[in-house]
Amino acid sequence: MPTRTLGRTGRTVSVVGLGTWQLGGDWGEVSEADARAVLDASAAAGVTLVDTADVYGDGRSERLIGGWLAANPGAGVTVATKMGRRADQVPSNYVLPHFREWTDRSRRNLGQETLDLVQLHCPPTAVFEDDAVFDALDTLVSEGAIAAYGVSVEETQQALTAIARPHVATVQIILNAFRLKPLDAVLPAAQEAGVGVLARVPLASGLLSGKYDERTEFGADDHRSYNRHGEAFDQGETFSGVDYEQGVAAARRFSALVAAEAPAGTTPAQAALAWVVQQPGVTSVIPGARSVAQAESNAAAGAIPPLGAAFDEGVHAIYDETFRAAIHARW
Repeated sequence: MPTRTLGRTGRTVSVVGLGTWQLGGDWGEVSEADARAVLDASAAAGVTLVDTADVYGDGRSERLIGGWLAANPGAGVTVATKMGRRADQVPSNYVLPHFREWTDRSRRNLGQETLDLVQLHCPPTAVFEDDAVFDALDTLVSEGAIAAYGVSVEETQQALTAIARPHVATVQIILNAFRLKPLDAVLPAAQEAGVGVLARVPLASGLLSGKYDERTEFGADDHRSYNRHGEAFDQGETFSGVDYEQGVAAARRFSALVAAEAPAGTTPAQAALAWVVQQPGVTSVIPGARSVAQAESNAAAGAIPPLGAAFDEGVHAIYDETFRAAIHARW
């Protein structure tokens, strides 16, 4: 598994990490045994970055990871968690007392005295512009509660504002073959500033796997059912904000592109992950996995050789012809 430096943290992490939203909920039930098996398989495949959040299953994801860390001392895994969504997402809630409360809870959940990386969890735009917020985060670093901090964003302008701050170590943003706007300015700015980029929703909530069609149904407890139009949280987190039927059609084009231009045996999901990993400025991609087979397949994408200019041109053509007009200006 290739590795890269995780921005201003100075840590070295795998180019394919593991997202663990699905271990907490919102994608259907995942048993504790299955969750441990996914963590085991990911680590065995060379994954050294695990992304979670304090609200995934109200802390269940963090607690599962904490249990795994306790059972695997010295595993060399960096855990990136998030905070800020345990209260209303209004700027007045992003203050040091709340930060202490939230990070203390995550420290207990994860069994860590000092959290490796804490990211603000998609806060309102005004939070990125508030010096006091980042002074409070600096205080947590000085107190030893956290080793480094970053941000998770919905919009590219939020990412650019954060990158300009001197102690922001990482930016997490939605980036995939159906969501190209971060290529315009965010990745170049992060690369120049030495800020790490974690690419989330890399498979567009599974669309890019090519496994779904117009008749696919998702469970009632799956956000791909209840948040398709942004009913519960930002619409961009579900299918990257693209129309589902258009996404299915575009995924068929993407699968055909993979068959024509990717190395033999590469699955559409692996090609989608590899394409993100191969974008200049990306540190790591963080797909989720609900099974050992998914975890192993995702990790293998890190070793896929460069996909080439024709593949990249095909990705851009699909985006320009299908999605640009509807979503490029939105996020």
